[in-house]
Amino acid sequence: MQLPLQITFRNIEPSESVAAKVRERAGKLERFVDKIIGCRVTIEAPHKHHHKGSPYEVRIDVTVPGSEIVVSRHPGQNGAHEDIYVAVRDAFNAMRRQLEEYINQRKGKVKSHVSLA
Repeated sequence: MQLPLQITFRNIEPSESVAAKVRERAGKLERFVDKIIGCRVTIEAPHKHHHKGSPYEVRIDVTVPGSEIVVSRHPGQNGAHEDIYVAVRDAFNAMRRQLEEYINQRKGKVKSHVSLA
């Protein structure tokens, strides 16, 4: 992996297995978009004293030429983000969609709305 990757854990103990999953997913982004300058991932639990049942928040900041793309996945009501791996997966899927949009904008493939006036 060539891109500088920074992983931060807040209110939870750092986990090598979670960090490995983040590195794997970040590597896939790099294969998708080769001009990523940097990637910062923050994984946060809302309260330090909760160990089970607390939803995780994952924030990903990706720097590309001329732009910074940010995805933040806040815990939902359905409890899916109580699993840290699901929260990481959802955040990286959202980032991939944002990068697809970025690429399409750079290539001029964005749909434009036609005025009927």
